[in-house]
Amino acid sequence: MKLLALRRLIRIQQVVVRYQLDDLLLDLPLPWWLHALLRAAPWHWLPRAPLAMSRGERLRRSLEDLGPVFIKFGQLLSTRRDLLPPDIADELARLQDQVPPFPPEQAVALIEQQLGARIDQVFSRFEHQPLASASVAQVHAAQLRSGEDVVVKVVRPGLEPVIRQDMAWLFALARVMERASADARRLRPVEVVGDYEKTIFDELDLLREAANGTQLRRNFDGSPLLYVPQVYWDWCRPKVLVMERIYGIPVTDLAALHDQHTDMKKLAERGVEIFFTQVFRDSFFHADMHPGNIFVSTRTPHDPQYIAIDCGIIGSLTAEDQDYLARNLLAFFKRDYRKVAQLHIDSGWVPAETRLNDFEAAIRTVCEPVFEKPLKDISFGQVLLRLFQTARRFNMEVQPQLVLLQKTLLNIEGLGRQLYPELDLWSTAKPYLERWMRQRMSPLRLLHNLQSQAEQMPVLAKKTRAALDRLGQGCAPATPPRSSGVERLLGAVLLLGAASQGLAPAVDTWPAWVMLAGGLYLVLRR
Repeated sequence: MKLLALRRLIRIQQVVVRYQLDDLLLDLPLPWWLHALLRAAPWHWLPRAPLAMSRGERLRRSLEDLGPVFIKFGQLLSTRRDLLPPDIADELARLQDQVPPFPPEQAVALIEQQLGARIDQVFSRFEHQPLASASVAQVHAAQLRSGEDVVVKVVRPGLEPVIRQDMAWLFALARVMERASADARRLRPVEVVGDYEKTIFDELDLLREAANGTQLRRNFDGSPLLYVPQVYWDWCRPKVLVMERIYGIPVTDLAALHDQHTDMKKLAERGVEIFFTQVFRDSFFHADMHPGNIFVSTRTPHDPQYIAIDCGIIGSLTAEDQDYLARNLLAFFKRDYRKVAQLHIDSGWVPAETRLNDFEAAIRTVCEPVFEKPLKDISFGQVLLRLFQTARRFNMEVQPQLVLLQKTLLNIEGLGRQLYPELDLWSTAKPYLERWMRQRMSPLRLLHNLQSQAEQMPVLAKKTRAALDRLGQGCAPATPPRSSGVERLLGAVLLLGAASQGLAPAVDTWPAWVMLAGGLYLVLRR
């Protein structure tokens, strides 16, 4: 075992003992042998005063003591409210990503090494005192020699070996949990750790964040809703990101927002509109919209505009997921629980053999009490959370894209109600969803769908013919027969059927592709 791994294990053990996390494990329904092993631990032989902390606070503080990787892991866990008890999820949500900065000399050395030039050759001014410091990177203010004010984000040096070591221990712990407890297996700890590993290694690549920011900026170019800082690609590298410096009010600074007479109702409603625009128009949404990443422009307080930074985590949905999600939400708020259940089965989110009546009854039982409240008092994010929790009882597979969406919606809704407590999220969301559904069936959209499928026809015809020729080898005559008039007529009918299927985006498209392939083969066959 490497010395670093052994030292890290000892450190983890010290934190476990200090916060008595082993006592939390003893409260779980573990196998007898694991209970006995925990009871036999040496630190149990010494008297320990009970900590005056809840289990959630003990877990939060232990993650903070273990450092950046574990803090980030706790933040991820806090978004999985479908897996955690509410008290623990609430406490983990308080994790603050306030990590002491690393020495500016190291930051300068890493920036120069990545850019292949001295700091003074790139920047006319570079502030050594960092503006902010987080788990993965820290940020310095600077000015390019061309005059633009920028911020320089630089990844912490030496972080990757520590992350790999910590991830190895997290995976080991997750596997032990899965083997030891049926309840733990239901929480899928190995899968959760795997999601986290992908997330944190993605965040180490600042070129990915730069690309995400550029795309999001393009999506909202000229929009009064959202502004995304410009990325200066000439000075971006895997461990260094240079982008426009923004000057705005942190969205949580309510006093400053009120002082500049910001229209708080409009600001809250625009946050909701931005979310649904990203999800349904663009299928490209900022999935890390916590308050530290959101600012409000000072230019037009009567017509407030958001500013978003840190695009390291981005979510997206397929066209099918968008369609099913929109129809689910509309059916849900119309209390059409049978349609909600049917859509879950049709989408493949729950197994096809699920009994529709049982699933419908479960959804109704959970959701009817929610709708006894006025719409403005209903938490949209909590409704979605309850829907997913109910579906999990019917063996719904974890949908990573929906987990990210749920997390983002909870953040947006919580922020919106903090800005404007009377926010009626549904009155803002419902018209948008209905308008989006109408646009999907508009003649222009149908023509676009037909054009997209038509563009694939030559390639599909070639592949289909090659596949059918391979199937026919060995049993077909040496010279393939020409198409008869009947075959050509049948092919034309199939092509017309494929076109009509392609015009309906809500219908599964595989029948259209089958008819298209068969029709092309019959028409083009020599």
